[in-house]
Amino acid sequence: MKPRDLTDLAVRNLRESILRNALTTLGVAVGVASLVAMLSLGVGLQQLAAKRLSQSGLFDTILVTPKNAFRGMGRPQREPESDKPLRALDDDARKEMENLPNVIEVYPQVRFFTEIRFNNKPYATVVAGMPESSKNSGSFDGMQGSFFSSTTANEAILQIEFAKDLSDKPATLIGQELILRYAERQALPSAAASTDAPANSSDSSGGGFSVVPKELRLKIVGIVETEPAAGYGGYGNARLLMPLATASTLRAAQVNDLRDIVRDSNAGKTTYASLSVRAKSPSQVDALETSIKKMGFNAFSLLDASKSLRTFFTVFDSLLGIFGCLALAVATLGIVNTLVMAILERRREIGVLKALGAADSDVQKLFFVEAGVMGFFGGVFGVLFGWLLGRAVTFGTNTYLARQNLNPIELSSVPWWLVVSALAFGILVSLAAGLYPASRAAKLNPVDALRYE
Repeated sequence: MKPRDLTDLAVRNLRESILRNALTTLGVAVGVASLVAMLSLGVGLQQLAAKRLSQSGLFDTILVTPKNAFRGMGRPQREPESDKPLRALDDDARKEMENLPNVIEVYPQVRFFTEIRFNNKPYATVVAGMPESSKNSGSFDGMQGSFFSSTTANEAILQIEFAKDLSDKPATLIGQELILRYAERQALPSAAASTDAPANSSDSSGGGFSVVPKELRLKIVGIVETEPAAGYGGYGNARLLMPLATASTLRAAQVNDLRDIVRDSNAGKTTYASLSVRAKSPSQVDALETSIKKMGFNAFSLLDASKSLRTFFTVFDSLLGIFGCLALAVATLGIVNTLVMAILERRREIGVLKALGAADSDVQKLFFVEAGVMGFFGGVFGVLFGWLLGRAVTFGTNTYLARQNLNPIELSSVPWWLVVSALAFGILVSLAAGLYPASRAAKLNPVDALRYE
């Protein structure tokens, strides 16, 4: 029997019991829909997490710190790994890192504890300098106000909790001014250091430095919900953000200043407590870490955490797939029941086919095609229903987030491989469900089948 004849005959048989076959096909569609909907949520959550983390710069950023032989509290003094002197994390090292392949930028981390005065009231907080590239990190999406107007503007962005401390109505703070009080580090006359060193660098020499109180007026331009400066390289969550270039010109006293004044080997040079090196992509972080360590510095990144995250989502997707398959298993029983009933109703037809010369394999193929057709249409409608269900869940979630004044998210995603896999899986399950009915139909005795009433 030709494939075209088999297909025509199978479609005709399916049309004769259209209600029962439609309900069976709908059962397959529901099973496939549940599978697609659950996996689309898993894929969507994974893509959302990967997007946010990649935008945050955590996985493409390397924290570089100088090696030292100082012992930590309660720990023995560290011995140098070699006879070579410890290398300073200075401007020469910074320029060398900038020239490494696949490096986007290298910038110092500027953080200092200070006092803010607003409406003649003091507020203690941590200030952090933000590079221009942080604008595209995703941390400032949905913020009130705007980002810094320029890289050297005397402007500030407040974290929402700090803004609430300043005013009961945080939105009214935008456009107002506050006073930043900080301790400026000034080299003593005997120090031959540069006077324009960045705020987190040490420009002291053996002559030391003095600390002078200073003030700076900053205009509040925005309020952000998240804490963009709470990275792994900082020692505290910054609640006031300002342009990195502006923060660097303040020469604010840092924690590492006392350490560097004791080490007079770097007299007259600008040294940094730490530098952040951004790679073009997370895949190049390992090679850059190796290169930086060969330069004589410590290098750290959070790339290993992404491996654990991928493992978590793999297990999560597997569990969602298992629960989705339960509904498909129920649909499989429906296909078996439909085809077994079709055998009882069509025994005379099977007997006629065999009497006309149809082989057992032809009868098997006929029932296989019927099962495959139900699986195909069930898979198509199932993918469509699953996509609609995912969109409905996303819409409901975003409606709830909007009521909570939170940013919308893309909760579900149906990539092409999920569509193809779900369709193929639905057809395969349907064909597997047709194994027993097809085998039973092929074994019918044509004489007994023709005598069946």
